Amino acid sequence: MQQWKKLAFGVALATFGLIAAAKAQDYTALPRKETLIVENPEGTIKNPGWFNVWVNGGGGVSTGIQQLTMDTLWYIDPEKGLGGSAWDNSLAADKPQYNDDFTQMTVKLRKGIYWSDGVEFTADDVVYTVKTQMDHPGMNWSAAFSVQVASVEAPDPYTVVFKLKKPNSRFHAIFTVRWNGAWIMPKHVFEKVADPVRYDFANPVSLGAYKLKAFDPQGKWYTWEKRDDWQRTSLARFGEPAPKYVSYVDPGPPDKRTIAQLEHNLDIIHDNTPEGMFTLKEKSKTVESWFPSFPFAHPDPTLPAVIFNTQDPLFQNPDVRWALALLIDIKAVDMASYRGAATLSALGVPPTAIAMTDYQVPMQDWLKNFEIDTGKRKIKPYDPTIGQQIADLLRKQPKYKDQIPTDPAAISSAFGYGWWKPDPQAAAELLEKAGFKKAGGKWMTPDGQPFKIRMTVEGDTRSVFTRAGTLIAQQWAAFGIDAKAVPSSAVWQGLATGDFQCAIAWSVETWGGDPDLSFFLDSWHSDFVAKKGENQAARNWQRWSNPDLDKIIENIRRVSADDPKGIELGKDYLKLVAQQMPTIPLMSYNVFTSMDTTYWKGYPTIADPYTDPVPNWANSRLMMVKLKPAQP
Repeated sequence: MQQWKKLAFGVALATFGLIAAAKAQDYTALPRKETLIVENPEGTIKNPGWFNVWVNGGGGVSTGIQQLTMDTLWYIDPEKGLGGSAWDNSLAADKPQYNDDFTQMTVKLRKGIYWSDGVEFTADDVVYTVKTQMDHPGMNWSAAFSVQVASVEAPDPYTVVFKLKKPNSRFHAIFTVRWNGAWIMPKHVFEKVADPVRYDFANPVSLGAYKLKAFDPQGKWYTWEKRDDWQRTSLARFGEPAPKYVSYVDPGPPDKRTIAQLEHNLDIIHDNTPEGMFTLKEKSKTVESWFPSFPFAHPDPTLPAVIFNTQDPLFQNPDVRWALALLIDIKAVDMASYRGAATLSALGVPPTAIAMTDYQVPMQDWLKNFEIDTGKRKIKPYDPTIGQQIADLLRKQPKYKDQIPTDPAAISSAFGYGWWKPDPQAAAELLEKAGFKKAGGKWMTPDGQPFKIRMTVEGDTRSVFTRAGTLIAQQWAAFGIDAKAVPSSAVWQGLATGDFQCAIAWSVETWGGDPDLSFFLDSWHSDFVAKKGENQAARNWQRWSNPDLDKIIENIRRVSADDPKGIELGKDYLKLVAQQMPTIPLMSYNVFTSMDTTYWKGYPTIADPYTDPVPNWANSRLMMVKLKPAQP
């Protein structure tokens, strides 16, 4: 009995110790003035102990792992950048060096960069990264490397030479971060494991200025601590990071995020609802946003769209995809999702400032004259006045009427140049042309089954998209299609595996500050399209292939990244996707990021656009060296 009591006491003491340790590790127990608290837009992570970002194992990447610990050869900031240029030689000491026909790329590496466990970073890590992923098809960049790389060698510890299978003047893009990139693997860690695809990379070794301190076993928060030797990282060129700790947390749905920031318990909200942002700007004197007034949000260089799984027989015919596009009332979608605070795009490119200049404006005449054949007639579907119509709607709202521009050019810049006109009659003709029939008020597929569509949306995680997708599904349903929006916490996993019919997401991502479209377009080549049932490498989630597109991509690969021919080839791509409609482009992704200045100041804004404020971007590491404590 006495022995049992001792055992029970020991268990109780051990349990108390575990609870105390867990509490000590909780990010809320850290010194608040030294801790930056950031929303993780991925929410609660299902497999929280998975840090192997080279394999999709259910772990998060917006947990701080990619922002604070990963590194690769180059970065292109979507905004101004630090150091006087948006281009940044990170692990590389210089820009990529190509031979005359773009079949070889040489990289010179920085010296004096170390992993957090004290091992020096060298060319061997780069070579290992490429060869390992080529040898393991389950890894994230395996396809991109396997299709393009003939060989990769390190003639010395600070030089890497790539020989390519085909000319590609943009091969360096795979190692160039805009949101993420092909991160370099620690050879000395992974070479000791039996299977890099199954390895969780627990207690991750860091190449960035921070290392893992603790994380919640339930996946709700992650805390990173500044390395003692932060000077031995590529970020040190810009100065010392100010926050000692950075915690990425799941603060819950939009209302809870808003309350947390009003109470100064959440420094950066990744993306609020428009209503949440309006509330914060009205009630808080310490909250900053990208624009100080309407529309407040930061325009992301991504393009929200209806993404069709073109390997689904229902969506293989462009006539069907076009019919669904002509059933969308974009004004209603914009007002329901963004309350009008978005920029429309009928073209398959985000309507960022540089894209407006190089693509949207020059292609307006083409759009106005563009025709489609419904099988019974030819129509011109483009309406160049929709941006003006949205501005007129917003001007009727007393709260923002004085903030809405009246100059036509300013209206187009803010709200878009135009979009497709709703045309149910043309939609019906296109479906009939594709073999569909209407019976009893319901549309039936060519094989006599009900035309059923399930639109995957992200629920509360990205409520703006959820509202857009829900309304689009309702518009299709009103036409007689069995269409519904289905919330899912695993939208992006479904896009990768092909486990979806259509979804509101994006497969178009541009550099932002550069008109070159190769960042996403190269990945759309048919070489990278996965077979049905297999994982799709980013970013062609629609799994669409087209021989004309392949020719455009291959021609882009043969001209340098700064050659004006690249923009003309980009226009060829935009015309092709307008004709084929593999996705239905909707609008800019305006991110309602808000930043509380109670504990930290120096956030990026339109007044100081050194990077974008959206904290899940890998470029957001620049914030760490620009932020300063707001309190002594």
